[in-house]
Amino acid sequence: MRVGIYGGTFNPPHIGHVRSAEEAAQQLMLDLLVIVPVGVPPHKPLPHGSPCADIRLFMTHTAFNNIRNTIVSNIEVNNPEPSYTVDTIGVLRKIYPDSELFLLLGTDMYMALESWKDVGTLLGMVTPAVFSRSTSDARQILKQSELLKKCYGADTSIVTNSVIPISSSDLREMLPNRGGVGYIKDTNYSYIIKNRLYGAKPDWNWLRERAYSMLDPKRIQHVTACETAAMSLAERWGVDPDDAREAAILHDITKKLGLDLHLRVLEDHDVPVGTLQVAGEKLLHAKTGAVLAKAVFGVPDAVSDAIAWHTTGRAGMSRLEKVIYMADYIESTRDFPEVKGLRRLAYENLDAATIKGLEMTIADIQARGIAPDASSVEALDDIRKAVRGMRRSAN
Repeated sequence: MRVGIYGGTFNPPHIGHVRSAEEAAQQLMLDLLVIVPVGVPPHKPLPHGSPCADIRLFMTHTAFNNIRNTIVSNIEVNNPEPSYTVDTIGVLRKIYPDSELFLLLGTDMYMALESWKDVGTLLGMVTPAVFSRSTSDARQILKQSELLKKCYGADTSIVTNSVIPISSSDLREMLPNRGGVGYIKDTNYSYIIKNRLYGAKPDWNWLRERAYSMLDPKRIQHVTACETAAMSLAERWGVDPDDAREAAILHDITKKLGLDLHLRVLEDHDVPVGTLQVAGEKLLHAKTGAVLAKAVFGVPDAVSDAIAWHTTGRAGMSRLEKVIYMADYIESTRDFPEVKGLRRLAYENLDAATIKGLEMTIADIQARGIAPDASSVEALDDIRKAVRGMRRSAN
């Protein structure tokens, strides 16, 4: 067989890796391609905050799983010591004893090949196959290939590579800034966001698309308006705009679920049901929405809490929680007699607006002969006390 071996940290794996592998398999007419994520790199440590080897192995499996005749090997991931290519190739040569082995390399790695451990032994076992990206690359590669032929008797194969201007280091910089979504397989991007690997934050359009897919289409207009209101209130009251935006986009993601599904979400995520079992779906959607926002989208605790309490409020509400509570109440599609005055108040005095919103909600529920949720009553008492305390301090 003709076997290609493609190693790297894959930190994270991206479409450039996959495209290169596909082109190498085609141009070298490989019968098998072996992808080898490194466990402990021999030349330099992994960047701070990199996922563990098992996670990179998982993402590499996911990235390459649609390429025919391709396997992902754990040969280096399972090695607690630094992995040297000569040792890995030695093992693979025993696994594929009658095969011609090709070592796939980027130009930079190829140009540094002579500094590798036991390079003479390595080149006696494999043919280097280098990705050429440009005319200048081709000149460098030709010169290096002549040197390797002269010194080690090694031939070099060249893979013409369609350039995708991205690297793993680029992505590690882009992900915390809500970039990079188009360069990573969606399954892996979702996994990275869910676990907030690399300090990643979700691309806004990607987050909206997934949140909206969980909604009744008629609710999308409300959620969009709530996002706008949350951003505006966050700016007015010095709240982290990213947290406000994530909470607003995700606050209603379980709104259309029935009671049984709400309870199942809570049970599946080990959230004690307790008295929640008798709560109506209107209240439960805030709790289950908070659970799924964290479980699926990896939101921070502050965002999860803002979602959890956006319907009832609670004692000790954070400023972000008040912003989301009010954004949900006063967004531009809301139309009730007091809404214009409440909108003005929300920008003049956030506590006073939250008090007014809680009072209106409790009065409406009581008028229908229903006992208000205890959290709303506690929230109202707590904010009133806090406001009275501030007034006394001011005097």
